[in-house]
Amino acid sequence: MSLGKVIMIIQKVINNNIVSARDETGREVVVMGRGLGFRAKAGMVVDPSRTEKIFRIESSGVARKFQELLARMPLEHAEISNDIITYAESTLNLKLNQGIYVTLTDHINFAIERWQKGISLENALLWEIKRFYAQEYELGEYAVRLISERLNIFLPEDEAGFIALHFVNAEYGTDIRDAVRFPNLVRDILDIVVSELKIELDEKSLHYERFVTHIKFLLQRIYRKELLPNEEEELARMMQEKYPKEYACSRKIAAYIEDTADCRLSGEEVMYLAIHIRRVTMAEKEE
Repeated sequence: MSLGKVIMIIQKVINNNIVSARDETGREVVVMGRGLGFRAKAGMVVDPSRTEKIFRIESSGVARKFQELLARMPLEHAEISNDIITYAESTLNLKLNQGIYVTLTDHINFAIERWQKGISLENALLWEIKRFYAQEYELGEYAVRLISERLNIFLPEDEAGFIALHFVNAEYGTDIRDAVRFPNLVRDILDIVVSELKIELDEKSLHYERFVTHIKFLLQRIYRKELLPNEEEELARMMQEKYPKEYACSRKIAAYIEDTADCRLSGEEVMYLAIHIRRVTMAEKEE
């Protein structure tokens, strides 16, 4: 349905450019457009000619936070954040938690304010983010370019890394504090494999990429509390007998995760981790 055909009734004017409204189904929406809220009042029909973006956010809590955030920032900042999210979802086909509208918009607004005051923050995780979350870092770079093109504000690459972590958070459905820990956890797990099995990993190989992907999804399951159940006990015993070094390495990683993430891996998770360790180590030896 085109924006021009959607009939929405204003519930609350947030500012001159943003209103809270209800669509034809009675669902609450946040509507953005230049001058949209000027002289508007509750009960009036939203002017379709001024409507530029309709936000349909499922969670009422997220919608309220988003409205409060939009009320205190320039429209340009909200537009840039929305365009970055749209790019991520349409071009890179990412499925994101809707909380990204609040977290990313707030971060971008704050990052711009910091730049204007001459304040810059160093991103201690920048190298790990580039290494393990390349796609998300690409989004961060896109965001920095978009901000420079539209606002003539030149954020450093450290900010691209910070923005990338917001996408990690939105993809994995975790708290941003957990997303900050992910790059270091991936690095430490890889270091355990290298140290325990006395091998070098080719970071450009497909096997390495698959192994890192498995680690990232393992961390996702840990923080979502969706670990695999123990259903393959016999296969796990076979793995332990046939590949004792890889299984012992997997157990060491499990102990590390238990210490750092306060989570005990199931036997099945340990087994699949051992299988992936076996695959990547054999591939590296063959090459």
